[in-house]
Amino acid sequence: MSSTYYVGTDPSEISQQYGNARFFYGLRRTDEGYLYLFKLDQLAGQGDILQINKIGDDSTKDYQDFAVGEDFFDGRLTDHTIDPTIANLNWEQFRWDSRNLFYYINDDGEFVIRVNTPWPYPANL
Repeated sequence: MSSTYYVGTDPSEISQQYGNARFFYGLRRTDEGYLYLFKLDQLAGQGDILQINKIGDDSTKDYQDFAVGEDFFDGRLTDHTIDPTIANLNWEQFRWDSRNLFYYINDDGEFVIRVNTPWPYPANL
């Protein structure tokens, strides 16, 4: 059985368990080259969860060292292939932060991050 971990909790437990790390950011890339960023606000109270490992029965390929508040940046090898020892990891990189970051692509095609300043994402995305 897979040892899947989830992020997301009761808002009353945030400061007790997470300190200032209110936001969880995950990054993953598909084999087709699509890049996904996920932001989870643990105080939003929307019941959002993020599955760290893919559900499966080969738990030897799960990421076992998940710890609240600990950042992870090593999901791929130097040749950009997925590390086979953690092949079930859904989010190749993730970090915890107290800052509310807003990511977007500007009109010049540049990847931009705004800190604590909302960005009005278009509704057609």
